[in-house]
Amino acid sequence: MELFPNITVITTRTALVRSKIPGVDYVINPYLGCGHGCRYCYAVFMRKYSRNHARSAWGEFVEAKVNIAEVLQAELSRKKRRGRVLLSSVCDPYQPAELKCRLTRSCITILGEYGWGVDLLTRSPLVCRDLDLLTALPDVSVGLSIPTDDDRVRQTLEPQAPPIGARVAALQRLRQAGLKPWVFIAPMLPLNPERLYELLAPHTGRVMVDPLNYRGQVRALFRSRGWDYYLTDAYAAATRARLEELFGGRDI
Repeated sequence: MELFPNITVITTRTALVRSKIPGVDYVINPYLGCGHGCRYCYAVFMRKYSRNHARSAWGEFVEAKVNIAEVLQAELSRKKRRGRVLLSSVCDPYQPAELKCRLTRSCITILGEYGWGVDLLTRSPLVCRDLDLLTALPDVSVGLSIPTDDDRVRQTLEPQAPPIGARVAALQRLRQAGLKPWVFIAPMLPLNPERLYELLAPHTGRVMVDPLNYRGQVRALFRSRGWDYYLTDAYAAATRARLEELFGGRDI
C-alpha cells in the first residue's frame, strides 16, 4: 500500500528493540529504509527484512511502520522500569518521510509521557520541528551527523540528505532553544578539519568521531573522484588527530 510516492505502509509487532549500544537500553526505528540514500551506509543489510524492496537500491524505498506509536504505547505500559531509547540505529528518524508520516514525533511524545530518556541522531534540520517536544523532555540528547565541511562531497556521498549548511543552522537553533546538541563526525568523509571546526565550534561543546568503516561500498566511487587517499588508514588517523587537537578538551 502506497502512502505517497516511494513510501510503503507496513505494520510492526515490536517498537522497542534491545540495544548493544553503551548507555542505551533500546532502539526504535520507525522506518525500514532511508530516503537520504547515503552511499556508504552500513544499514543496507536491512533490505533483507523488506518483503517488497529486498532488491531495491538503498535510498530508493522507505517503509513506514504506521502502527509503531500504538505498539510503543502498549510496550511501555508493561515496563516496570524506565529506560533510555535511541532513535534510530538503522534509519534516520527525521528522513523526508517523517515530514508527513510523523512517526518519530509520535514516538517522542509517548516516550515523554512515560518519562523515558531519549537520544536522537539525525542528518536533518527537520528535528527542529519538534523543539516543542524536545525542550519539554527531562532527559534528551540530540546529535547531528555532519561528516564533512564540503557540500560537494555531501552531494556525491549523501545525495538526498540535507546540505551541510542547513545542518549547521539546525545545530544553532537547537542550542538557542536551550538544548546541548552534539555532532557526530562520522564517517569521516573527505574534509578540511580546520574548516569543519570553524563551522561547528560556536554551536556545540561535544563531538564524536568515527572513520569510514565500510570502504568497499564506495571504493570505486572514491577512485573515480581521485579520492584514494581518503580511504586510507593514514587519512583516518591524521584527521582524527587534528580534530582532537582543534576541539581540545571537548568530548571527542
